[in-house]
Amino acid sequence: MRYAKASLFVILTVLLVYALNRPWGVVPAFGPLLSPFVGFWQNAETTEAADEELILKGTRAPVTVVFDDLAIPHVFAQNDRDAYFAQGYLTARDRLWQMEFQTHAAAGRVAEIVGDRALELDRYNRRLGMGFGAERSVKAMLTDPRSRESVEAYTAGVNAYISQLSPAQYPLEYKLLGYKPEPWQAIKCAYFLKYMSGVLALGADDLNMSNVLRRIGPAATADLFPDYPFREDPIIPVGTSWDFKPVAVPATPPNAFTSSEPLAMKWPDHDPAIGSNNWAVGPQKSATGYPILANDPHLSLSLPSIWYQMQLVTPTMNVYGATMPGAPGVIIGFNKQVAWGVTNVGADVLDFYQIRFRDASQREYWHDNRWKPVTRRIERIKVKGQADVIDTVLYTHHGPVMYMAGQKPFAKNVPVGYAARWIAHEESNDFLTYYLLDRAKNHADYREALRYYGAPAQNFVFADVARDIAISPNGRFPLKWKDQGKFLLDGTNPAHDWQGWIPAAHNPHVKNPPRGFVSSANQSSTDPTYPYYINWQFAPYERGVRINQRLARMQQATPDSLRQLQNDNMNVRAANALPVFLNYVQTQKLTGQQPKALAVLKAWRYTNDVSEIAPTIFTEWTRQCMDAVWNDNFPSNDSTTLRYPSFDRTLQLAEKDPSASWFDDVNTPARETINDVLTQSFRAAVDSLTRQHGPLGTSWQWGKHKATRISHLARLDALSALNVQIGGGNGIVNATTERTGPSWRMVVALGPKPIAYGVYPGGQSGNPGSPHYLNMLETWRTGQLNELLFLLSADEKHARIRRRVTIK
Repeated sequence: MRYAKASLFVILTVLLVYALNRPWGVVPAFGPLLSPFVGFWQNAETTEAADEELILKGTRAPVTVVFDDLAIPHVFAQNDRDAYFAQGYLTARDRLWQMEFQTHAAAGRVAEIVGDRALELDRYNRRLGMGFGAERSVKAMLTDPRSRESVEAYTAGVNAYISQLSPAQYPLEYKLLGYKPEPWQAIKCAYFLKYMSGVLALGADDLNMSNVLRRIGPAATADLFPDYPFREDPIIPVGTSWDFKPVAVPATPPNAFTSSEPLAMKWPDHDPAIGSNNWAVGPQKSATGYPILANDPHLSLSLPSIWYQMQLVTPTMNVYGATMPGAPGVIIGFNKQVAWGVTNVGADVLDFYQIRFRDASQREYWHDNRWKPVTRRIERIKVKGQADVIDTVLYTHHGPVMYMAGQKPFAKNVPVGYAARWIAHEESNDFLTYYLLDRAKNHADYREALRYYGAPAQNFVFADVARDIAISPNGRFPLKWKDQGKFLLDGTNPAHDWQGWIPAAHNPHVKNPPRGFVSSANQSSTDPTYPYYINWQFAPYERGVRINQRLARMQQATPDSLRQLQNDNMNVRAANALPVFLNYVQTQKLTGQQPKALAVLKAWRYTNDVSEIAPTIFTEWTRQCMDAVWNDNFPSNDSTTLRYPSFDRTLQLAEKDPSASWFDDVNTPARETINDVLTQSFRAAVDSLTRQHGPLGTSWQWGKHKATRISHLARLDALSALNVQIGGGNGIVNATTERTGPSWRMVVALGPKPIAYGVYPGGQSGNPGSPHYLNMLETWRTGQLNELLFLLSADEKHARIRRRVTIK
């Protein structure tokens, strides 16, 4: 009996070892993950680190890297190539999995890692033309000797790190997902740019707006969806004169295009919380007599952080700031003479064209009164645990036709037969802009650097030690007739094509305005006098006007003044809307928790602080209100999708036209008034919050309700920061929402030597087992900043320096 039990135990052990050391479909083998020799145990790190010498093939001269107490590398190289080599190596050492995963996503290669559940995502990214655009961009990068050197050296540095890895040293995510790193290639840097273009320049309302036009007609559409908002404070101050003679703008075609086919597409809307703030105060407003610049880009909050801090020092530059894992150089930062930062413009650089094919073979399409050949691009998609999937994408001169009849769309109800014309398909060398900014010395250098920038269009704010400040909504903007792309376009009509480009020198720009500051918060780029069309809609004005109000009053500004402004929680939307809305609430109809909630709103001072209850009530009320006003006229379902007018236009109706027919619910026999709509939506909001949180009390506090989440890129809760208690919100200067927010806060005071501060919600390391994975989160959450250690030489002494590494 003992031998039988022993034999059974041995058999079960062998079967368990076998089962743990082989993949089961898309499920990776768990044996290596649990192994004490190569598994996750090997990813634990300690805070102790000693000086070291690394012998790597690829440098021309020794490189010294100084690490400070936050594990931020300060790279001192004797030539530019070695600096970029070291940047690639060090970034990969801390963020390799993140770099690869993001570029895999852009390239449509996630199914290789997780199986067929990512197949449609991969198909979507390939049909969007990510690979097509990356191939064109990498060609441009490698043509210019400056960007070629930086990209090739960066690539060599990444590969120097990958080549020395053993399975025990693989980042944790490779072990969890059961795959291994592959050699880095220059095109992956281009894929990273396309990934960011997808984040910042992929919103499109063309199809929803076409459905609106069909439903309510051109007059009502123009009234409810105006080309300039009711309230605005544009980036380029009103009244700024344009220092150029405009080129001819294409004439608007006589007949608007309306498709005869049903228009139904759930294109992913641009997330309104993806935005940013930046500003610079001039010397007349600064306590030091030099400009001070601030920037906080609002992106999806993720772990590892989208940013990686670094200082790069060579004979041609000494630059510090936020780099992006996957891209050489500093993207947002400063050097001894200048500082710069970026926010998203929100230009209309994605349009859809209906394509008319000659016949079922889809070999030719009709355009400009003749048949033109279709280009076919074969996409081979590898799928973990399954055979490769072959996909054929049809390309016209407009761009790729994303889906055809019989093909399964990534999003529901995607119409067939439309080509996507997207700025990210264009050849561009955006790295050259950052290469030049890293070395810029004055305003002229800044303007020269911006000439090379394509996409995603950014508001570049600037300041220098010569006491100049400036801002420019900058990128490659199509030359369009007004409202071109507000609706779907006719792919057969050449008048609907993009007609060239707005000259780079004509991009909006202002230098040293009389008000003494420049700023942007994704609002309208200019007032309506600007002679070119960039877009018909931008971010709501609330953040921008609040920033401008505070900067206009600010005197003797310090870096801490601007830090406090970055953390401003004033809710301008509530300050404008509540005095109007509260007058229409029929208090006699309120019951239960509703009168108490109304009293909280009436006592509110309009701050979205973490412990306030009123922001929770107001946010839910505005959501319910927008549904109550607009859902009956603009319903979306599985066959047709529409969009609502903006909150700005809704508030304008309540202020200026409270008897408008839009407040009536067409689905009921009674005629509802604005009083009915606001009362009923308020009651619904309070009832919804009561069901969610219980009776009105501390559980309704804004921080608890919002529950900001900083998710790991692989959506692994165990590696994420959950329920982060922080104020702010959508439309607030401190724009921290449930999933998005200030991904990097930076303040730079220029002078004889720059003094700068910064932080992001995470840490330098992408390894969850590192003490530098989340060590900056609390500093970020509480609105504080770390001083950025700007070193002038590798031998400089400082109490924050922890170790030195020599790369040979």
